Amino acid sequence: MSIPILAWARTPVAPVGGALARCQPHDLAAPLVVRLLADAGLPPDAVDAVVLGNALGAGGNPARLLALAAGLGERTPAITLDSQCCAGLDAITHACALLALGQAQVVIAGGAEAWSSAPQRLHRPADGAAPIPYEQPAFTPWPGRDPDMLQAALDGACRLALARSAQDAYALASHARALAARESMAAEIVPIHGLAHDAYPRALRPERVARMPAVATGHAAGGVDCSLSTVAVSPRADGAALLLLASPAACTRLGLAPRAHWRGAVSVGGAPELPMLCAIDAARAAERRSGWQLDALDALELHDAFAAQGMAFCEALGLAHEAVNRGGGGLARGHPIGASGAVALVRVLAQLQAGARTQARALRGMACIAGAGGLGAATWVEIGAC
Repeated sequence: MSIPILAWARTPVAPVGGALARCQPHDLAAPLVVRLLADAGLPPDAVDAVVLGNALGAGGNPARLLALAAGLGERTPAITLDSQCCAGLDAITHACALLALGQAQVVIAGGAEAWSSAPQRLHRPADGAAPIPYEQPAFTPWPGRDPDMLQAALDGACRLALARSAQDAYALASHARALAARESMAAEIVPIHGLAHDAYPRALRPERVARMPAVATGHAAGGVDCSLSTVAVSPRADGAALLLLASPAACTRLGLAPRAHWRGAVSVGGAPELPMLCAIDAARAAERRSGWQLDALDALELHDAFAAQGMAFCEALGLAHEAVNRGGGGLARGHPIGASGAVALVRVLAQLQAGARTQARALRGMACIAGAGGLGAATWVEIGAC
């Protein structure tokens, strides 16, 4: 299948409490809609639907708020999708399904997460007692198979005997790549609230990182210290990323020239207690379905919420660390949950577009992510092909 991609853009990503802390999801994403329509030369009334991934909005319909805040027509339908970390990629897949089924001709899709302003969540006790605040909702019906995400990452690191020192080195490399790519990322980012680049990447010295506190401690069976340090965990963050997609018929009718093509996507399920490994399953399924070899891709992005996750992904798939997230990943950027997958896909598209300027062939890329509850998603795209 081939769905034309007309434009893409993202906000900078900022840690919770930072430059984007006062934004709601629609505040983050509305400037992106304006940018996408301007890039494609389309009026607001050309958009037939909005599909938005969001994980922390606690109900409501952030996609509808976005459509109205961005000046789209009041008759524009809007759907909010929540598959937690996978939501941004899944929203884009859903948008492509609308286009393929003829339910829409032009769709805006992606993810937006305003973690800083997310509402507080409370359990309502059956006995009428005072509501009880909670941070993480249930992701399975079985408490024994529903670990805290940090604990799940630590369990995975211990199972694979991934030493803290190796995790820290992986994270340091991610920050270094993100800083080196800051200038080249400018074209994909729409500045907002005075912020024009991802706020979190830092120049870090190994000696300093070695002294950072562990946020979760544990050892492998052989006694290897597999604790997770602060730098080995992607920070909570605010951000948004969107794509503008159209049907081939709409491109012909409106005289639009696609900049890239969506070629396919997969969603998979896995063991709920091993969520970080589900991106591996998604990548393998995407490799089989697309027929594209992972090690031959021109761009491959994994939202690595944990250094242990990124290391496990590379080891399982036989990939060099530097072949994934060439401009730094979620560790160096932050984790705006419902937007993270869409941010990764925008990163893929931006890298392919830059490469297309010097290559006389089609360029291929893939974005992968894992989600709470044992979910994985992957999307593959191409530039330079009809």
